[in-house]
Amino acid sequence: MSNDYFHRDGRSRANFAASIRNNKNSNDMKKIFLILALVAVTATIASGKIRRRQMSIFQASVPETETLAPENMEFVYNYRCCVDTTHSLTEDFDSDNMLLQIGPDGLSKFSSYKNLTVDSILMRSTHEQIAEAAIEGKLSTGEFMTIYKNYPTGRLTHTEKICQDWFRYEEDMPTLDWELTDSVTTVLGYECLSARCKFHGREWTVFYTEDIPLMDGPWKLHGLPGLIMKASDENGHYTFECIGIKSKADRPITIYKVPFNKTDRKGYYDTKHQWDTNTYAYYEATTGEHVTVLDANGNPLAGAYDPIELSYDYLELDWRK
Repeated sequence: MSNDYFHRDGRSRANFAASIRNNKNSNDMKKIFLILALVAVTATIASGKIRRRQMSIFQASVPETETLAPENMEFVYNYRCCVDTTHSLTEDFDSDNMLLQIGPDGLSKFSSYKNLTVDSILMRSTHEQIAEAAIEGKLSTGEFMTIYKNYPTGRLTHTEKICQDWFRYEEDMPTLDWELTDSVTTVLGYECLSARCKFHGREWTVFYTEDIPLMDGPWKLHGLPGLIMKASDENGHYTFECIGIKSKADRPITIYKVPFNKTDRKGYYDTKHQWDTNTYAYYEATTGEHVTVLDANGNPLAGAYDPIELSYDYLELDWRK
């Protein structure tokens, strides 16, 4: 991609479409999709802010998967995260729908429902159809974070794509010290009891239902005598709420067969922070390819390679320790 140039306001949609249609080579396709993603973040980097949804990298193909187990039930959660705790952006929150798949022997997977949709489009489409889908915004991906509980047994596995690389770390299944409280609410018609706990630097309040006797929930939350239907941290920066249930599920629980970079929780967050705060420098360092960013007048954009300060923090506040 050396010598490619990007304007703050991006190329025209017609030029993008022509570029994608004319590139049949898979490596070229991957570069085109990376161009789309990098252009999407240029304006926000120029203003000193990053929107996490715009950090996703479009992929031109779907990795092979390995089936871990059949699923027994699945639950859809709306996931909202604050991307600007300073309230200096027009929209303070991003959202995604996340899928919790329940398997046998305590196995579960929590991943983006939107990414499943994108994978489906990529698997059944031609290059031309992929190009049109990209232009129409149908390939905008969701959270790349995927959480596996009890995979392997007694362990929690986190996988995520950062830039063009996949990362994976494992840790012991966390023990959460829940305190039951008196609040009651209803979610999807289920009466839910409340509990709270401190976990990785945030205080979480959750609502769980004993009518669904699963000791599971969204993200890494688990360990109550019923499914966690709703959760939020004390500041409302992160929330999960169940919005759909499928009791007769037929979707297998899978994991991508990709060359994961194995790390630990601290190493993962360090890498993610480097990518989020200095996207272009990280891309060059990991790919060896150069990106030149131009402003609307065609001049090099000053500060494009300067690290910025994030206007939000991650789900786990203690990641720096």
